[in-house]
Amino acid sequence: MNRPLVRASALLSLTVIAGLIGDVRLAAQQTPPPPQAAIEAELPTAPVTLDGVVLFRVRGVSSLPAESRAQVIEERIRAAAANPAMAPESVRAVEGDGLTRIVAGNEMLMGVLDADATREQVTRAALAEAHLGRIRQAIVDYRTARSLGALQWSAVNALAATVALALAFGVLFYFWRWVERRLKHRLQSVQIQSLELIRRERLRALVRNSVLLLRTIGFLALVLVYVGYVLRQFPWTRGLSRNMAAFALSPLQVMAAGLVERIPSLVFLAVLFVVVRIGLRLIRLFFDALGTGSVRLERFDPDWAEPTYKMVRIAVIAFALVVAYPYIPGSQTAAFSGITVFIGVLFSLGSTSAIANIVAGYMLTYRRALKVGERVKIGEAFGDVIETTLQATHLRTIKNEEIIIPNSQILASEVVNYSTLARDQGLILHTEVGIGYETPWRQVEAMLIMAADRTATLLKDPRPFVRQLRLADFAVTYEINAYCHDVQAMGQIYTELHRNILDCFNEHGVQIMTPAYEGDPSEPKVVAQKDWYMSPAAAPTSAPPAAADLTTRKPA
Repeated sequence: MNRPLVRASALLSLTVIAGLIGDVRLAAQQTPPPPQAAIEAELPTAPVTLDGVVLFRVRGVSSLPAESRAQVIEERIRAAAANPAMAPESVRAVEGDGLTRIVAGNEMLMGVLDADATREQVTRAALAEAHLGRIRQAIVDYRTARSLGALQWSAVNALAATVALALAFGVLFYFWRWVERRLKHRLQSVQIQSLELIRRERLRALVRNSVLLLRTIGFLALVLVYVGYVLRQFPWTRGLSRNMAAFALSPLQVMAAGLVERIPSLVFLAVLFVVVRIGLRLIRLFFDALGTGSVRLERFDPDWAEPTYKMVRIAVIAFALVVAYPYIPGSQTAAFSGITVFIGVLFSLGSTSAIANIVAGYMLTYRRALKVGERVKIGEAFGDVIETTLQATHLRTIKNEEIIIPNSQILASEVVNYSTLARDQGLILHTEVGIGYETPWRQVEAMLIMAADRTATLLKDPRPFVRQLRLADFAVTYEINAYCHDVQAMGQIYTELHRNILDCFNEHGVQIMTPAYEGDPSEPKVVAQKDWYMSPAAAPTSAPPAAADLTTRKPA
């Protein structure tokens, strides 16, 4: 590479950079400074007031802010006005070097600087003369307002305003009572032919609440006008009266300003609400179709449609809240964050068992452990399921008692469901009897089968069957098993079966052993057939079947 050429290129680059730097410095030097008037206009000022009337505004300096300077001037003017020996004409302006002092006698009230005049864009003498006139007039007004005649007139005006307020309250009270009576007699249900859109009670409540809101606003407006008027009558409270409207309207102004500023966010939230609402309706239609069987999914029980829809709805709403959170007015403020954290802590501390019950409720649904109308046994509780919620399951016992069991407890307990298989295959009812070894087992089984056949509510197909459970020390334990479909009638079926067993064994003179055995009695502990209907028992219209000799019956 040619070295002279490289050196020439470098020298040219440095020359261009130096020229650009010189142009920038020259432009910076030629840029005019901001006008002094603009700087003065941006300086903060504070009003000097007396009895709520603004006399003028003053600026401050670094060592004496505008608010402090205005307060000092206000206190001096008030002290001069409160001094009856100080005539308003004695207040004068005294010129000095760069300062015009406004004095009352030998006391200085304030000083007018060239900077004050520059801000107002007038001469210092003109500004001092204007301030002097305002101060003299303020002293005259201050003393006039506190004269005996003015205070008496103010008291009369305040008393008249109080009487007017009481009368206005009475008129408004009876007016709203009249309006409510008229509306009560005229309101009817909003109907289209036989379709009732709004019930009369709902419509009355809506109108009554609207009237209450208007009445409250009217009373508050009267009180606001009254308080402002009364405060304006007395010089000590006149400053407060000028702020009454601001007290009432400032919250509305803040809300209106915030609403206007948040219009784009509110529009987004409205659109999001409509979209989520429509989406939830479509999801509801889909799961309703699953529940009714119009739409079928493989291995999806129709009973799962309702709880699944609830979970999907919660997920959709949670997702919508996450999307909407940045657009909620005030969501970025520390107060909003503090409230959400506080609610989250309360929810996490107080809802542990509630969430456990909710999760257990869904798990019970998807496990198909129980349904409404089924007869179940949960721990020691036995009855029919009458309601299942996210928190608990309600049972009604055969004694017509209601038992409420938390779902988390059910999930940790053993659930016996008597109805699930009884619909198709039947429920097997069983009971035990202990019979001595001297009685042939074939005869015992035949009598038990006969007792089951006499029980009308037990199924004949499949046939009842007998099991020999134990060969105990003094007796053989037999178990009769029979099928039934009516699970809710278990108690009545058992009662009828036990009655038939007693009858059959009494007919054939077979004694049912007691749990404790000491020896054979002199006579069998059976009831003779002639004593079956002793008083007060009434004999049936048809005679019981005659006893058969089962000792020679061949076993099935």
